[in-house]
Amino acid sequence: MRVDAQARREAAYAATGDSGAAAAQALRDHALAALGAVLAVPRRFTAFSPVGSEINVMPLYEALVAQGHTGGLPVVPGRGRPLRFHGWRPGDPLAAGVMGIPIPLATAPELDPDLLLVPLLAFDRAGYRLGYGGGFYDRTLAALRARREVLAVGVAFAAQEVPEVPHGPGDQRIDWVVTERAAISVGR
Repeated sequence: MRVDAQARREAAYAATGDSGAAAAQALRDHALAALGAVLAVPRRFTAFSPVGSEINVMPLYEALVAQGHTGGLPVVPGRGRPLRFHGWRPGDPLAAGVMGIPIPLATAPELDPDLLLVPLLAFDRAGYRLGYGGGFYDRTLAALRARREVLAVGVAFAAQEVPEVPHGPGDQRIDWVVTERAAISVGR
C-alpha cells in the first residue's frame, strides 16, 4: 500500500503544474477557514519541512505565525522514540536532520505543541493515516495525548484519500485532514 500511496501523491504533485504552489495556497485557505474556532486562542503548533512530493505546508505555517501562534518543527531524537519539537520562525536558519530533512538549530527552544500538522502518504475518513513506517507520529501523539488534548491535522493532496488505511492498536487517529480541495473532520 505504501508504494501505491507514494505513487498517488507523486502523481497529484506532478498534476499541479506549478510545483504545488496553488495547492499549498488552497490548503492554507481551507485550514484557516475550517479551524477558525480552534485558532481563536494562541496555539503552539508544529508542522514539517516538506520534502519531495509532499504538499507544501509552509504557506499555512507562515499564516499561523502571522496570526500570533508559536510554531515549531520536528526533530527525530532516535529510533523508536517520540519526536521532539523546536521553535522555528520563517527565515530562521535550519540545519540538516535525519535523511537531510531541514530542522531547527540545536539552540532553538523546545516546543510542547497542542496542534500538530502531520505528514502522510494516505488517509481515510476514519482518521487513520499511513505514514512512512517509522511510527514517529504515532508514538508522539500517544505521548502528548496521555498528558492533555492535542489536535492532529493531516495535510495531503485530496488524491491521497483511500477507502481504508490498515491500522493496529498503536496507531493514533488524526482529527482533521486538510487538502487543496477541502478540510475534512475525520476520526471522531
